[in-house]
Amino acid sequence: MRVQVHPRIPCRHPDVTVADVIEAFESTLRSRARDTRPVQWVGVGTDANGRLLEYIAVENEPDGWLVFHAMPATTKVLKEIGLGR
Repeated sequence: MRVQVHPRIPCRHPDVTVADVIEAFESTLRSRARDTRPVQWVGVGTDANGRLLEYIAVENEPDGWLVFHAMPATTKVLKEIGLGR
């Protein structure tokens, strides 16, 4: 599986590196598809430091993903994917 991370992510969130995003994507705890075209997947995973990160990604090629949003997990996203109250 190939995971690309949009370069805007570490610019907007300096505490989140490209490696953090890839680790969180690859260690996804839960995700769900949004009703969009193309289909966007919102998910939560842990980085190498154990932080919960949220991400939004689209499949941009067979077995390839583009993560265009990532940051520390918010209550809103945790609720959306069924991990929050």
